[in-house]
Amino acid sequence: QVQLVESGGGSVQPGGSLRLSCAASGNIFGADSMNWYRQPPGKQREQRELVASISSGGRTDIADSVKGRFTISRDTARKTVYLQMNSLKPDDTAVYYCNVHFWDARNYWGQGTQVTVSS
Repeated sequence: QVQLVESGGGSVQPGGSLRLSCAASGNIFGADSMNWYRQPPGKQREQRELVASISSGGRTDIADSVKGRFTISRDTARKTVYLQMNSLKPDDTAVYYCNVHFWDARNYWGQGTQVTVSS
């Protein structure tokens, strides 16, 4: 069983920064990617947006909506993935979820962490 625990969310003014962390426990051998999604207010689970992804080989992909402002990284030894968010905008307000996807199509989700960008 895999468990994911996010941390680092909070409230920040526009232009500010936050760093989210996602710590995995359990066996993540066979994971092909770890990802950050977000679900804005009023959106359904099915409408979660993929924000950033890091593959098992270290390749990163960033959504166009946050490119140049967000970066994803990982600490393999700690089984932790990070999302550095800079130049935050009100449109970035959402619950941010960590996800791990396996080659056999299993998916696991964290409980989410709230990010609020407001003046």
